Amino acid sequence: MIRVFLLDDHELVRRGIAELLQAEPDIEVIGEAGTAAQTRTRIAATQPDVAILDVHLPDGNGIDVCRDVRSHHPDVKCIMLTAYDDDDALFSAVMAGASGYVLKDIRGAGLIDSIRKVAAGRTLLEPALTRRVTREMRPETSSDPRVSSLSLRESQILALIADGLTNRQIGIELSLAEKTVKNYVSSLLSKLGLQRRTQAAIFHLESNSPAQP
Repeated sequence: MIRVFLLDDHELVRRGIAELLQAEPDIEVIGEAGTAAQTRTRIAATQPDVAILDVHLPDGNGIDVCRDVRSHHPDVKCIMLTAYDDDDALFSAVMAGASGYVLKDIRGAGLIDSIRKVAAGRTLLEPALTRRVTREMRPETSSDPRVSSLSLRESQILALIADGLTNRQIGIELSLAEKTVKNYVSSLLSKLGLQRRTQAAIFHLESNSPAQP
């Protein structure tokens, strides 16, 4: 069962999404909020698998909420939901640790599919956005000594993160305890000077892609 939390300042929107999701046999809406302040408290209490966060809020924005949630509850995946296709907000959301970014005009089936993908540990990043994030990160992540500082096991785990695997799935793949994988992930992020798994995935994809003329 995928446990979902909803943040949107419009009650009718929240109710509509909740009814849509509750009709699915593998999804359960376990909490709702209309403000950033309510969300921080309620996510801490409910510990959902996926949080759907509205970008524009009366007391802040969903991107800051995403950053806080990912910092304090790294197992909670975040999907940003907005009415505007804003490149800057999109970029900021990814850098805050969001796993996806969808527009409010998305069809119901599309939102449900997005939730399932994110819950399974995958990301919903468009190639153009990936390239932009990579360009912004390059000054901090392109140093070869940082790559060579990774141990063989850390390099293996980095590649699996880029494939969209969760810590639990990586543990099964490498026959490691989930806690051990978490420690490796923290170590490799520190060595690369990164904070988010999403950043590490993009870094790995960029560093292993053919050089462009």
